[in-house]
Amino acid sequence: MRKEKYFLLLLISFYAFIATAQETIQPKQLDDPSKGIIYNREFAMNFRLHTHGYSFGANFGTLQTYYRTKYWQFELGELKHAKEFRQSWDAPSSLNGRVSKAFKYGKQNNLFVLRAGLGAKRYFSEKAKHKGVAVGISYEGGATLGILKPYYLELQAGDGNLSYSARYTEESASRFLDITKIHGASAWTKGFGHASFIPGAHARFAVHFDWGAFDEYLKSFEGGVMVDVFSRKVPIMVEQPNVENNLLFLNLFLNLQFGKRW
Repeated sequence: MRKEKYFLLLLISFYAFIATAQETIQPKQLDDPSKGIIYNREFAMNFRLHTHGYSFGANFGTLQTYYRTKYWQFELGELKHAKEFRQSWDAPSSLNGRVSKAFKYGKQNNLFVLRAGLGAKRYFSEKAKHKGVAVGISYEGGATLGILKPYYLELQAGDGNLSYSARYTEESASRFLDITKIHGASAWTKGFGHASFIPGAHARFAVHFDWGAFDEYLKSFEGGVMVDVFSRKVPIMVEQPNVENNLLFLNLFLNLQFGKRW
C-alpha cells in the first residue's frame, strides 16, 4: 500500500502543477469547434508504467472533431503479484559452474498480458500554437489475454554438488519452497514451451496532457487508473497462509506517448 500512496501523491502533485500552468497559458477557446481540423489520423507509441508492472503498445486513432479522437490500442506487458520480491539466498560460491542469481521466492508463473481495446480522448481546452498544454481525459475498454509462463528455479540436487532447473509442481513443491535449496532463478526464456492462456478484460481512465494536441507530432503524458480482470484466479504465486492469488488487478499508471498525425 505504501508504494500505491507514493504513486498517487506523485499524480496529484503533477496535476496541480499542470492546472496552474493552464490558467496562465491557455487562450480563449474557438467559437467554431470544427475550425482547425487539419489531420484525420494519428499513430502513437506508448510506454506505460503502473504499480504492478509495465507495458509497451501502439495507438491507431481517428480525429473525429477538434476535441475528440477515437483510437484502437494494442499492447504487451506484464502484471506482477503484490507479494513477489526479488531476493538472493546467501550462496556466494558457484555450483556446477553456475553463480547464484537473484530469484523471487514462492513465484510459480510470470503473467504476461496482451491487450486490445477501443478508446477515446476528449480535450477540454485548446493549447496555443507552438506552446501550452491541452488538457483532457482518455478512457478505454477491451479484451485481455493472459499468458502464463512457468517460473523456473535452479535447485540444489540431493548430493549437494549439482543443480537442476525445475518449475513448481506437486512433486517439486517441498524443494521448490525450501529456500536453503534454491540456488537462483533459471534463464528468463525458460518455460515458454509450457505457456498457458487465460482470458480476461480491461478498462482504463486517465487525465490526459498533450503538448502537441493540434500539431503534426504527438507528445503527451497521462496518469490514471486501470483494471484487469480474468476468468479465474491467476496463479502467479504459490498460495500460502499469507499469500493469495487474485483474478482482479487494480493499478495506478503513468503513460508516455509519442507519435504523428496526418
